Amino acid sequence: MLKVKVNNKREHSIEFENATAGTIDGTAFSWDVIKVKEGSFHIIKDNKSYSVEVVKADIKEKTFTISVNGNKYQLAVKDKFDELLHSLGLDAMASKKVNEIKAPMPGLVLEVKVNEGDTVKKGDAILVLEAMKMENNIKSPTDGIVKKINVKKGMAVEKNQVLINFI
Repeated sequence: MLKVKVNNKREHSIEFENATAGTIDGTAFSWDVIKVKEGSFHIIKDNKSYSVEVVKADIKEKTFTISVNGNKYQLAVKDKFDELLHSLGLDAMASKKVNEIKAPMPGLVLEVKVNEGDTVKKGDAILVLEAMKMENNIKSPTDGIVKKINVKKGMAVEKNQVLINFI
């Protein structure tokens, strides 16, 4: 399922059954989509024709500007993983300056992927934490420099324990 916010106002839930059908806000739809060229599509939905062009795409931030029959729309997309991060409260970390990364859950440090003094970018994997028999890549929520690493491989950590400090 995807949640798509249009022009930073109305949010829609979209589920695709396959490439030609699904639901939008619980209402079934079907469409025909033809790729005209890279970033440009012709869509027929409900016996109406639409010319759609991807004007700008930021895949990392999942934001898009599209043109539909000449009208521009700003889209912000969230998938099930973004919703999970939101439910765990981890999405708030990305919106403010972060000086430390804390363990989101109790677990075992399997690997530390950075060293003190390393420069990291937002989204870089910084360590692997095993919790409930699953390996979780903990990613940097911000650009920064690793000031101090407070954990080592094989170390057990508790929820909210500080793992890494940033400058």
